[in-house]
Amino acid sequence: MIKVKDKSRCCGCEACVSSCPVQCIDLVMDKEGFLYPQVDVTRCIDCGKCEKVCPELVEAGERKATGVYAAANPDDEVRRASSSGGIFTLLAESVLAENGVVFGARFDKDWNVVHDYTEPKKGLGAFRGSKYVQSRTGETFKQAERFLKAGRKVLFSGTPCQIMGLKRYLRREYDNLLTVDFVCHGVPSPLVWRKYVEETLVRQDEKIQFRPTLNHLFSDEIPLIESISFRDKCLGWKKYSFALTLSKVTTAGEKNTVSLSSIFYDNAYMQAFLANLTLRPSCHACPAKCGRSGSDVTLGDFWGIEKIAPEVDDDRGCSLLIINNPGVKGKLQKEGCLLAEYPISEVIPYNPSVAYSVDMPNNRDFFWYMFDKAGFHKALMLTTNKAFPFRVLRKLFRLL
Repeated sequence: MIKVKDKSRCCGCEACVSSCPVQCIDLVMDKEGFLYPQVDVTRCIDCGKCEKVCPELVEAGERKATGVYAAANPDDEVRRASSSGGIFTLLAESVLAENGVVFGARFDKDWNVVHDYTEPKKGLGAFRGSKYVQSRTGETFKQAERFLKAGRKVLFSGTPCQIMGLKRYLRREYDNLLTVDFVCHGVPSPLVWRKYVEETLVRQDEKIQFRPTLNHLFSDEIPLIESISFRDKCLGWKKYSFALTLSKVTTAGEKNTVSLSSIFYDNAYMQAFLANLTLRPSCHACPAKCGRSGSDVTLGDFWGIEKIAPEVDDDRGCSLLIINNPGVKGKLQKEGCLLAEYPISEVIPYNPSVAYSVDMPNNRDFFWYMFDKAGFHKALMLTTNKAFPFRVLRKLFRLL
């Protein structure tokens, strides 16, 4: 029976929930907004399946990549709409072209991030682009297994720990499965994301002439949020922006729209994410680094390309492509997307998340205490302000 005694030892992949034959495991949200499994001991049959599929309980060894590349989709439009070089779309389209199924993360109607699948090509747009929120895998492990057993080709994309959970859940290798993870900094709290959006909407009250309430912030009748992009490239790939488009239909039937855009280092949500304040505890001791996830392909931004190979850097997005399955290379070569190969030793200094977990910040507990008391923006300000009174406040908190 799985039991979480240390929250840094649960990555939230939901493999345990999917594997339970009697469905006696529920997910319970803690005060930070992360979900953890809780077993109904009165229904548990002690089969041990939940423990066998857990990425945290069953260690995996490091794998050496078969190739590390700079890569970019030859379609400029797809590349522009993607977070980095658009390689996910290229892989996904090749699977769909063979009557396959693609799984990925998308926003739901309430702007939470959830895993889902698509069979038509038009559904790929929802999966494209980074989403810096932990997603719910829900029923997707079971759905993927059904497609695989039916002989369909499946591409499943997710965080390294989600791919690790999927592979453990499946309990066998499938030739018709292509797994794609990404270079992961860590997954932020869904609760922080929702609070950030709520506070941002309220702050825009006077500009777009409405005051939202918690009951209709994400209502279908009043589509206040038109679009969200964590990685807008309007100022270039390296200087990406967080972009949020809001709208309100007036009583006269007129539609007022406001677009909010800020460079990532000026955006409060991204500041908290990059300061590691809002990450799941397990992200500071990730069990899936260095190829341990078992993925066929690892994608990410090729940060540092302007130093390693300035001749291929055009600031429109360059993917870091780590191939763990040699069969993938030929497919990408045919598409003309592989720009150049580089040793992993040159890549890691600019992309440390390939191999290393981020450190837990000293002020993490202070941030969460203030978040509970004062909300997101106030908590971030009190946690990161370098003025002397705030530094004293944080030090006193640590001493208590």
